[in-house]
Amino acid sequence: MKNVLAALLLMSTLSASAQNPVIRDQFSADPTARVFNGKVYLYPSHDIVPPQGQRQDWFCMEDYHVFSSENLTDWTDHGMIVTQNKVPWVRPDSYSMWAPDCIYRNGKYYFYFPSAPAAGRGGFGVGVAIADHPEGPFIPEPEPIAGINGIDPCVLQASDGNAYIFWGNGRCAKLKENMKELADDNPKETVRWGNREMEMVGVSCLQGLPNRQAEGPFAFEYNGNYYLTYPYVRKDTEVLAYAMSKNPMGPYEYKGLIMAEHANGCWTNHHSIINYQGQWYLFYHHNEFSPNDDKRRSVCIDSLFFNPDGTIQEVKPTLRGVGLTAATSKIQIDRYSAISKNADMHYLDTTNYFKGWCVDFLQKGSWVRYNAVDFAKVSGNKVSLMVKTDGKATLTVRAGSADGKPIAVVKIKRSTPWALVNVKTKALPKGVADLFVTCDDGEASVDWVQFK
Repeated sequence: MKNVLAALLLMSTLSASAQNPVIRDQFSADPTARVFNGKVYLYPSHDIVPPQGQRQDWFCMEDYHVFSSENLTDWTDHGMIVTQNKVPWVRPDSYSMWAPDCIYRNGKYYFYFPSAPAAGRGGFGVGVAIADHPEGPFIPEPEPIAGINGIDPCVLQASDGNAYIFWGNGRCAKLKENMKELADDNPKETVRWGNREMEMVGVSCLQGLPNRQAEGPFAFEYNGNYYLTYPYVRKDTEVLAYAMSKNPMGPYEYKGLIMAEHANGCWTNHHSIINYQGQWYLFYHHNEFSPNDDKRRSVCIDSLFFNPDGTIQEVKPTLRGVGLTAATSKIQIDRYSAISKNADMHYLDTTNYFKGWCVDFLQKGSWVRYNAVDFAKVSGNKVSLMVKTDGKATLTVRAGSADGKPIAVVKIKRSTPWALVNVKTKALPKGVADLFVTCDDGEASVDWVQFK
């Protein structure tokens, strides 16, 4: 079974079309999103099933992939860009390539990543790999950044012209212009850890703020304010919180939550925040594809909004996620934006969670809504549904509302397992519309809907 799972996780498709989670052929966590050249580039860490000899109940990451998208729905996997086996300073069996970041400066792309150094060094280091293009190829520097002992780097390019690197539980220091070294004029302080004293570069931006087991800082600037966002353990699992300042190195004032604890008890939640084409988005992770193991996570996206005073409105995680969905794609209505009380959602195959979900138990009077479907490129008059029923059922595909104008009436005979049903459509919506599937008789399950 382990060999089968390992093979599954190593498979990589050229592209994936999805809502939440957005990467659907492999695990992906700790997502840093950046906008380069009019596209969104996603730099997550890469959870894998631990190989034999590694701790089986812990995080296991050996490399990084980069993905890109123009619509936040269709994602291209550009493949592996950095691996623990090809970084000179990293222990090749460390499996600790955790939350990364990537920024563009001075004509180059700088990819920052943490890992465990080779034998004899101890602790954790942060390295830099450099490329001419956002998808690589990235060439790692032979040594980590001197003065940083920690994980989860993030680089803020501030309006004052300087670049600042954040890491660990909110430590911050200024970088030199070469982006590979800490600046000489950074403050230093002596920090006590138990009976040990250490001299540390930079400042602790979360000092005095709620920060129990804080990690994964992500900093950005907006409307004259600096935002330091970070996960910390409020009760038993991580929340996403934020603080604000007028200076990139603080002091920061705690403001509240961006996202509360995951409802299912998933221990971690790491994130990033970007503005793309005028809308702000929160990238975060959840264990949707590994419900019994919260050390294998997957990237999700939801919209983020600011209040007039610059504070952030709390984000509620959704299945639907963001982005328009082309009517000509397989619309996976299990990622619904709304569903009636007498309907449900279940995994298609509990031996392979990457196969996704289906909408179950659509009974007479029940419905599911999938918002923002783009019908602009539909030129035919057919709709296909992947369905299943134990008896007979009648479904109606509608536009706009649960009692909206019918697009197609689908009569289903007994079909177990799944069956593909093709039906002629009536008048189709023009442009973008919400899609509803209602059950008029019987009981049925639906995997996806696609217009030809």
